[in-house]
Amino acid sequence: MPAERDSEYVVEPDDVESQLFDWGALKWMSTPSVTGGERFSAGVVKLEPGKGHERHTHPESDEILYVVRGEGEQEVADETHAIETGDMVFVPEGVEHGTVNTGWEPLVLLAVYAPPGPEDVLRDLPECEIVPAGKLPTQENVDREAK
Repeated sequence: MPAERDSEYVVEPDDVESQLFDWGALKWMSTPSVTGGERFSAGVVKLEPGKGHERHTHPESDEILYVVRGEGEQEVADETHAIETGDMVFVPEGVEHGTVNTGWEPLVLLAVYAPPGPEDVLRDLPECEIVPAGKLPTQENVDREAK
C-alpha cells in the first residue's frame, strides 16, 4: 500500500515502492493504484553501469523512454541506437526491445506505458525484489538480488 501523500497531484519517490533487479531499479510514480489515472503509467528506471535487461515485448502497450541522464544502447525491433541525455525512444506495442547502459554512471530513464499494465508484469517476475514505499533501495539489495 502506498504511503499517504500530501497531495493527490504530486508523487514523491518515498510514496511508492521500488522494484529491484540485478540490473537496477524502477519506481512507478504514476499507476492506476498510485494516482488513479487509467490511461498510462509512468516511472523512473535506473540501469547500473554495464547492465541491461533482456529483450522483451509489451503485447498491449506502447512505451516511451526518455533519457533523463546517462548513455546507453537501445534496441528496437532489429535496430540498435546509441542513446544519451535528452533522447526519446518510442516502442510500439508488441515490438521486441531492450536497453543497456554503456556508460560509467547510472542510466536514468522516464518510462511511460499506454495503457498501463506492464509495470504489474515486472512486479510479478520471480527475480523482482520489492522494497516497500519509504524504504531506500540500496546497492546491497541489488547485489543480494543478483546472487
